[in-house]
Amino acid sequence: YFPGCGSERLFSQVGLATQAMLYHVGAQTVLPPGYLCCGYPQTAAGEEDKGQKITTDNRVLFHRVANTLNYLDIKTVIVSCGTCMDQLQKYEFEKIFPGCRLLDIHEYLMEKGVKLDGAQGVKYMYHEPCHTPMKVHSGIKVANELMGTRVDLSDRCCGESGTLAVARPDISTQVRFRKEEELVKVADKLRADGFAGDLKVLTSFPACLQGLQRYHEAVEKPDADDIVIELATTILAS
Repeated sequence: YFPGCGSERLFSQVGLATQAMLYHVGAQTVLPPGYLCCGYPQTAAGEEDKGQKITTDNRVLFHRVANTLNYLDIKTVIVSCGTCMDQLQKYEFEKIFPGCRLLDIHEYLMEKGVKLDGAQGVKYMYHEPCHTPMKVHSGIKVANELMGTRVDLSDRCCGESGTLAVARPDISTQVRFRKEEELVKVADKLRADGFAGDLKVLTSFPACLQGLQRYHEAVEKPDADDIVIELATTILAS
């Protein structure tokens, strides 16, 4: 499991929930030694040489992991972040761990048959990240399968866009106006039958989780969380 910056430092509960759910489904999990950045932020910021150095150093480290743990048959590298997914696709893991695949934690859990038994007193909507980590199935399909209930899609970018909200808050704010309209529209739809319980916005990307926090006051105070956190909280707390 490669946590990356977002799931280890920004929202560490995503990384903890991922490890908890991997344990729950009986997967033997290996973590890379020490904190690792995938190199995407540097590459995206125009520091191509620095990003390439991080990528190369990490690949060397993973080769050492493969040699040290050669008694393990590592077949899946798990991520919980869309930008980590994009960057790690360049790592050529299939040459490091022969026959392995790169997969998002939510798709992995869906494969394992994880599903909530219908949530009570809460309705969900799903925010699809611009950099979705899900490459095999659509995010909304995975969300519906895992939650075991209807999950409506909330369209549009959240405005966080990695570091855009920090680097260009003027542009990010304009993007957020349109997202707020979408959230209100879906919230109204979910409450159209008189539902007065909690609304939750689910996503699958730590940066989007940060971006969605900005709508807490605007849209009937909906909570935002990563799907894997909702799964871990609901399944393992019961």
